[in-house]
Amino acid sequence: MISLNSIIFNGMDATRIDVQVQLVSGLAKPEFNIIGLADRAVKESAERIRNVISALNLHLPPKPLTVNLSPADVEKNGSHFDLPILCGILCAIGILPPEKLSHYVILGEIGLDGAIVRTDGVLPASVWARKNNMGIICPASSGAEAALAGHNDILAPAHVMDLINHFSGAITLTPPTVEDIKQTQQKPIGDFAEVYGQESAKRALEIAAAGGHAMLMVGPPGSGKTMLASRLATILPEMTADEVLETSVIYSIAGQLGDKSLITNRPFRSVHHTASPVSLAGGGSDAKPGEISLAHNGVLFLDELPEFDRATLEILRQPMESGKITISRAKRNATYPARFQLIAAMNPCPCGNLGNAALSCSRAPRCAEAYQNKISGPLLDRIDLHVDVDAVNPWDMKPNTDTPIETSAQIRARVVAARARQIARQGCVNALLDGAALTAAAPLSEELTDFLNTAAEKMSMSARGYNRIKRIARTIADLRGAENIEMSDLAEALSYRPIGRGKYGVK
Repeated sequence: MISLNSIIFNGMDATRIDVQVQLVSGLAKPEFNIIGLADRAVKESAERIRNVISALNLHLPPKPLTVNLSPADVEKNGSHFDLPILCGILCAIGILPPEKLSHYVILGEIGLDGAIVRTDGVLPASVWARKNNMGIICPASSGAEAALAGHNDILAPAHVMDLINHFSGAITLTPPTVEDIKQTQQKPIGDFAEVYGQESAKRALEIAAAGGHAMLMVGPPGSGKTMLASRLATILPEMTADEVLETSVIYSIAGQLGDKSLITNRPFRSVHHTASPVSLAGGGSDAKPGEISLAHNGVLFLDELPEFDRATLEILRQPMESGKITISRAKRNATYPARFQLIAAMNPCPCGNLGNAALSCSRAPRCAEAYQNKISGPLLDRIDLHVDVDAVNPWDMKPNTDTPIETSAQIRARVVAARARQIARQGCVNALLDGAALTAAAPLSEELTDFLNTAAEKMSMSARGYNRIKRIARTIADLRGAENIEMSDLAEALSYRPIGRGKYGVK
């Protein structure tokens, strides 16, 4: 019996799969069976492999061929089992040396002509192989992706014959390097210097970026909500090395790394309001990550928030608290990180002109109440900053040479400094503070405590909302470079009140 190695992923957790191949002697019919809880894509490997062996002018002995994928109680899916199964068969008939291939984790889809096709998950497979002191065999088109893990024991053949010739000594496959990968990373588009007016919204975005806070913008159409949100990425700090690798692994599992290098820019995922629960949370037969995981360490932007299906929006509540999402299926559970920064935008009513006597419809304000009630209170309570975005005054569109608009670089410098204070003080951004950690990071004097308690009582705040104000005030103080929270910090934090109390809210 031949035994080689492959891999599957349950979320971010890897499981080694033992690919066992055996040619059985006896009177049984010459059949090709794949067992071990394999899905349809894996079972179809048999037909692809038959054609490849024929294309290579090889012949299988007239014996029953059995491929067992162990452990048998773990569901196997994906076409990346093609290559390890084929390698096991070639070892069984004496074409490849099993003692050498047993050192490698093997994955790759094969075409009918023997070409080895790109597959998903090569980066996390390479990370796993390196940690377990094993090499990795993967498609040539994924070789540089495997090298991103810092692995150097990589074989990346473009065709099955390349692998056969390498182990026979006819050729030597050169290990791929990171330099082989296409550099197609996109830089954030736009600059805050291009945004005229909206000073209060820009201030709120600066606070959101500095503390990692969730934010909701409410205003009429054309007020610049989407433009403001799209420029948030230009003021966020650079990702750490751990964040880069973790985010890139998620994209590799999702099949979205493509020809990119590592995901070095914070993700900005703009989701359309027609998105399904599966596309947002992740799932499907192979439990792939969804938008909230693809936004990990970055921004999840939801425009036209009330237009989303309510059940879809409710998915956000648990990940916003825990920073992860678990996808449960009948035969497997997959857990992905989902520590994203939610930025949402919405019109105050269906026509968007609530509060404008000249443009609002005859059903106002009743239509606005029904429209805003599409968003549940518990979800709104998890959003730290609620900001009214007024229509831009035409006179604000005229450039002012006396007081030039701040650039993203200027704002980003303050954001980076504020985050550095947070990391040095408590090891995380302020948005993640809770319980004793929040009390220690944001102590309030007796005067400030009385002020906040009075405001919380008048505004009917929940305990979560109360802590939200403290977190925002802590971030505002960090932007000032102050050690302690002051009255002005609390007052500004309270100004970012929930929807329903602002200019566009329904009384």
